[in-house]
Amino acid sequence: MSDTNMSDTNMSGTHVSGTHVSDTHTTDPNRSDTHIIPANGAIKPETLSMEQWVESRIARFEGRKYDWDALKFQADFDPKYRRAQMRYIGTGATGIDSDANTVPAGSFTFSTMVLPAKCEGPLHLHADVEEVFFMLRGSITLFVRDGDNEYQTVLHERDLISVPPGIYRGLFNHGEEEALMCVMLGTNKPEIPTYPSDHPLSKVKRSR
Repeated sequence: MSDTNMSDTNMSGTHVSGTHVSDTHTTDPNRSDTHIIPANGAIKPETLSMEQWVESRIARFEGRKYDWDALKFQADFDPKYRRAQMRYIGTGATGIDSDANTVPAGSFTFSTMVLPAKCEGPLHLHADVEEVFFMLRGSITLFVRDGDNEYQTVLHERDLISVPPGIYRGLFNHGEEEALMCVMLGTNKPEIPTYPSDHPLSKVKRSR
């Protein structure tokens, strides 16, 4: 049976016939991130054309560049920490205050990070937010610490890990070629991460 002949009722009780859904919108009281859609269904600002609005929500790869300075304070302390961030949604938690060349962050940030061969991402903790790593290319050794409990594993291409707030995580690119991963943080403006008190970077002051 084709989709256009299907008639059903969705989970919110709104009648669905074929591919058309009623303009009625019911928020889910169990979701804290539910967005209220206006009665006319319009979200686009009236000051923008549809083309302008859609394009403002797109971050094209050809307009991106890798920022090797985002974590330069780490690399200046030890070259093994040299990594580069490419921002798509928001600025992440590298300490960059703003970037007009990104899609504004609503509920999360999204970036990719280049991990040169043998580089290290230092053990760090986000107290305020969940962090997701998704391997796009290559593989890394991942370190996770919760109090006195530690675990080490390997993330391969297309593997993902979600790290809750309050958990230390770090990584090492054990390969001979650079790796590439996606990084997502679950808020629009994450706090700057912290390092274990005995880690040398905990004593380093940021220059930016």
